Amino acid sequence: VFYSRFIGKVVLLSRGRKSRIIKMKMWLLSLLLVVMVTVKTDADVPPPERPYNILMLVPLPSKSHRNVFLPLANALADRGHKITLLSMDDPVTNHPNIVEYMHLKREELEEREEFKGHSMFDHRANPSGAFSMLGTVIEITAQNLYNFPHIKELYARRNEFDLVVIDHMFNEVVYPFAHEKTWITIATVGMDYRQSAIYGNVQNPAFSPNTLASYPRPYTLVNRIKNVFTMILFAQFWRRNVVPGIETELAKHFPNLPSMLEIERNQSLVLMNSHLTFDMPYPLLPNQVEVGGMHCRPSKPLPKKMLDWVEGSGRAGVVYFSLGSVAKGDTLPAKYRALFVEAFRQLEQRVIWKYEQDLPGLSDNVLLTDWAPQQDILGHPSVKVFISHCGLLSTQESVYHGTPILGVPIFGDQPKNAKMIQMKNFGLHLEWEELTIELIVDSLREIINNDKYQQSISVASREFRDQPQTPVERAVFWTEYVIRHQGAPHLKSPSVQLSWIQYFMIDAIIVLLVGLIVFLKLLIVLVRKIKNMLCGGRSKAKSD
Repeated sequence: VFYSRFIGKVVLLSRGRKSRIIKMKMWLLSLLLVVMVTVKTDADVPPPERPYNILMLVPLPSKSHRNVFLPLANALADRGHKITLLSMDDPVTNHPNIVEYMHLKREELEEREEFKGHSMFDHRANPSGAFSMLGTVIEITAQNLYNFPHIKELYARRNEFDLVVIDHMFNEVVYPFAHEKTWITIATVGMDYRQSAIYGNVQNPAFSPNTLASYPRPYTLVNRIKNVFTMILFAQFWRRNVVPGIETELAKHFPNLPSMLEIERNQSLVLMNSHLTFDMPYPLLPNQVEVGGMHCRPSKPLPKKMLDWVEGSGRAGVVYFSLGSVAKGDTLPAKYRALFVEAFRQLEQRVIWKYEQDLPGLSDNVLLTDWAPQQDILGHPSVKVFISHCGLLSTQESVYHGTPILGVPIFGDQPKNAKMIQMKNFGLHLEWEELTIELIVDSLREIINNDKYQQSISVASREFRDQPQTPVERAVFWTEYVIRHQGAPHLKSPSVQLSWIQYFMIDAIIVLLVGLIVFLKLLIVLVRKIKNMLCGGRSKAKSD
């Protein structure tokens, strides 16, 4: 009661401080959650029958994808399970129950001739170039993965594992590990229409946007048509142009491996990194479980140097700028760097800019850092805006901590996320090609000075946190559930076994159409005969 009255009095003192008060309330809530987490037990999740042996596979070079796996890996390890994690990144956990393996190093892959001098910015105007690069990465991975001795050893003892957990995106290269095993996927980018269809749940293109759509909801006629064609064409492109090459490479090591389609149909369950707060409600099957925001956590105190910088900003506050782990700051084209350098010079706020190299010409209000504790920054009440590429994980973290966003999307699902952010008043969305110094400054000031953005994302933050169990607890329960019930086949939809002709009732529609046509033709013949009989009778009567 005292807290509520105190906050009410402070709000009455100054309307201009409303957004800061909202952020402070979110910060106090985070502190409360930290205390709750420290005393919380696993009472919501039944104890495991025994320690399970679980293999987790993240085949492609994406730190953000591995970051979705790590909270679940740590939570399962805390419950006594043995976790083996394979990825392209250096080990980061010291948990005694987790063993991390690497195959191709991300840095070695980036140094290959095929990728030198390339960045995601190069493919904004021509996304097919980025997919070509992705196809090359998958091809290289398929060619090299099973030549590593430690991967051969890991595959040789795959029958020791009770469960295999695989990243859902472009994962065919590790299907040999899943063959004849109980396995599930983690949909790191949330709802993926291709993957949902594998489970027998084809998403309706009238309202469910595809992963790469540049629109958050395809309600207009044009967007619905675009959505249908994009869904069909990309699925066919992947199935016909990429998968055969993977199958050819895998056949060199596993000549008796069945088709990719046969293996992927045996998935037991998917943990989806989605939540309706920052996505949309989807029709889901029992084996499609939403665990969006597993990586989100209450903020911790900032390192002293950064904390002093943030708290020294006064009432003006801080702007945080990061383009994530894939699009590093040093890949930012020079013309855009210059725009942000000059725009930040005109701000009253201080700026934390995650940038991996030295950058000359910065104003005194900019702190450059090659590493940033992002969630701790976003959770601090002095942080006013997050300038983000709108990757899903960064978007979820911003919503979780209640920090408005200025979106500058680059590729993939980011344009859709950015437009969703603007549609829900979580912030604003800008296109790189339209950037000017004035546009950046005006957009930041609009978000900071207009309370609607802070209020909207604060409401979403409360909605996101208001769940009967944490996303990690839910993921732990369903992971163990699948093992306890030998793959949980009772969760699967019978539609998995149907062809697309059967699923969409094409055969039934054809039969009905043929039947209708036959009926109409017979009806026409019958009408003609009756007409002829009547006309013939009248003619005969006249002649008599």
